[in-house]
Amino acid sequence: MSICPKNKSSKGRRNRRRANWKMTAPTLVKCSKCGALMMPHRVCKSCGSYNKKEIVSAHAE
Repeated sequence: MSICPKNKSSKGRRNRRRANWKMTAPTLVKCSKCGALMMPHRVCKSCGSYNKKEIVSAHAE
């Protein structure tokens, strides 16, 4: 079993394969407590709450 390709891939085939590698903007939702934008299913960076419960104290620093 060989790892090397049998034939050369053309530039068009290579570029069509690479055309699907695109960046997407991260999904952001409003925090239910403070209204700041945050990533879903994560602790809010501005108020330190998750699911309306305080997980991390906001003034820890």
